[in-house]
Amino acid sequence: MRISILLGALLLALGVSGAGWLAGQSLERSREPIRTVTVKGLAEQNVKADLGFWPIKFVASGPTLEAARADLEQAEKSVRDFLADNGFTDEQIEVQNIKVEDRFTGYNGGNYPAEARFTLTEDLLVTTSEVEKLSEAARNITELLRAGVVFSSDAWSGGPSFVFTGINDLKGDMLTEATERAREAAQQFAVQSDSKVGNIQTANQGVFQILPAVDIPNDRPDRQIEKKVRVVTTITYFLVD
Repeated sequence: MRISILLGALLLALGVSGAGWLAGQSLERSREPIRTVTVKGLAEQNVKADLGFWPIKFVASGPTLEAARADLEQAEKSVRDFLADNGFTDEQIEVQNIKVEDRFTGYNGGNYPAEARFTLTEDLLVTTSEVEKLSEAARNITELLRAGVVFSSDAWSGGPSFVFTGINDLKGDMLTEATERAREAAQQFAVQSDSKVGNIQTANQGVFQILPAVDIPNDRPDRQIEKKVRVVTTITYFLVD
């Protein structure tokens, strides 16, 4: 009976001692620093704009509203004929706004000549997926000057804008590529630190950007038909021995 009691006590003591050792080992490991590496992965793809917009703003003036309106109608006809000659249909051309100004009613109105009392401004917008055709037409805009069309001062340097709308079709492949680039960077770091890349701790897919193919200082990026889609992912990996 005493032997059984002593044997039970011995086993209990060994169990408590073993549990304490395991707890100590677990506590020791929990105090080890968690090693991670944060890297970025870049993916870029060259694309071509698939939609173009060209706002054309022109003006006409006259001593009477009727005279100014007649000149504006002639200017609009010249613009529409020009666009038709360049292959655009009426469905692709839309009147955005017509502004009428009586300069005699404004501040310093008496300083304007009587023959330019009324000024009318019209905005036409050309919208098309034929971006190359739109770009070519914009390069021939001097034909409208020869036809007597007077452009608004804030529209002469405007020109067409080009956008790319197919970014959703690229997101999956580009995110995969960016993630692969990030893992490659993490693996290079792991080799240098004598460790291995583990699981992902955190990940940020980043924001997709549509940039001009060529960065031209002081130029509007939307002028270019050729674009570049870019995304940068930020991923933190665990490092393991």
